[in-house]
Amino acid sequence: MESEKTVIDEILTSSRVIAVVGISSQEWRPSFQVSRYMQTAGFRIIPVNPNETEVLGERAYARLEDVPEPIDVVDIFRRSEFVPPVVESAIQVGAKTVWMQEGIVHEEAASRARAAGLRVVMDRCLLKAHRRWKRGSGE
Repeated sequence: MESEKTVIDEILTSSRVIAVVGISSQEWRPSFQVSRYMQTAGFRIIPVNPNETEVLGERAYARLEDVPEPIDVVDIFRRSEFVPPVVESAIQVGAKTVWMQEGIVHEEAASRARAAGLRVVMDRCLLKAHRRWKRGSGE
């Protein structure tokens, strides 16, 4: 089994499009801050939240199934109990990775995603992981 560091390196190297489920347009929210950072780092951010119309200059979608382009990473900013349906949607749309932010853990949903061939990261901040990855890659 690959180490988590190897999986994260692979995700950050190969991914360009991040759908952020639970993103908020409120700048003080972690979902906004992480997404803005990743957008600045060159990733395309697709907001997924039925209560938003636009975040970070990008059109927001109510559901992953509504996103009209391929998704590399589904970054989840929802409480753990809401993770299973997000994982099912990620599988349905053919995403490559499910990333559960810090404090978000759902072992059953992670197992389901892995069984469907998706990479899974749990309880990790995408922004912090990217900063560590950049330092390690000499950029």
